[in-house]
Amino acid sequence: MSVFNNSEVQLFLLIGIPGLEHAYLWIAIPICLMYTVAIMGNSTILFIIKTEPSLHEPMYYFLAMLATSDLGLSFSSLPIMLRIFLFNAMGISPNACFAQEFFIHGFTVMESSVLLVMSLDRYLAIHNPLRYSSLLTSKRVAKMGLILAIRSILLVLPFPFTLKRLKYCQKNLLSHSYCLHQDTMKLACSDNKINVIYGFFVALCTMLDLALIVLSYMLILKTVLSIASLAERLKALNTCVSHICAVLIFYVPIITLAAMHRFAKHKSPLIVILIADTFLLLPPLMNPIVYCVKTRQIREVLGKLFSIGRR
Repeated sequence: MSVFNNSEVQLFLLIGIPGLEHAYLWIAIPICLMYTVAIMGNSTILFIIKTEPSLHEPMYYFLAMLATSDLGLSFSSLPIMLRIFLFNAMGISPNACFAQEFFIHGFTVMESSVLLVMSLDRYLAIHNPLRYSSLLTSKRVAKMGLILAIRSILLVLPFPFTLKRLKYCQKNLLSHSYCLHQDTMKLACSDNKINVIYGFFVALCTMLDLALIVLSYMLILKTVLSIASLAERLKALNTCVSHICAVLIFYVPIITLAAMHRFAKHKSPLIVILIADTFLLLPPLMNPIVYCVKTRQIREVLGKLFSIGRR
């Protein structure tokens, strides 16, 4: 017998932006535009890396993984968000909600893991450039990608099952435009202690990724400072700019949201919702733009594609 046969709640209600219901259609336009740009941008990155032999290097393979994570985040969250603003359709079934939060958390963990290995890639490239190619071979990069995918799946796989075992009695209003584990478990009227503990463990794993990224950059800075030439120092640091931007774009909304939930006593629900939406909208939108602007090889390939298209 299904868990939900004995529960009263048959539908969860997502939330848009309180107080701006009259402007939902206008809000949907920029969201739809950002969604389109994110899909096209990340798809273009994947296409360029696949078709351009000169980009078949570890750095660009990791960038392809990042683009895949961003596409996953976009596909798993933005269609539901658009449905709210275009059609004012707030309802979502429990099973659909659990599926959505699995994919959102899965691709979030995946993106965090990819950012970590990208920082390791930058450290190896700067610290030991002569052995870089022999240390990060295509086979090793492929194995790392597989390990990251398996890690992401295994970490979030318990989420839908632990949520499904809970009983949902009367409360059914979620506090975001999409389903999250920590948001959904608060609606349960049965004991959710397991969900709290395991959710905290997954959050710690994500923060461990950030701590290791910071450690990597401390080692990178130490290596860069040991270089005698100022020009060579700047050149080495310049190779990290795109990745640093990607890390800030991904982690700043997460840390800000966590800090507001933990420390802000009189936080505005509107600000919380906007930051939560930014967490899913910004990385898929900005990462391809940052890497296209800051990576000369990608700019050159894009230039070739545009020149061919004009002919």
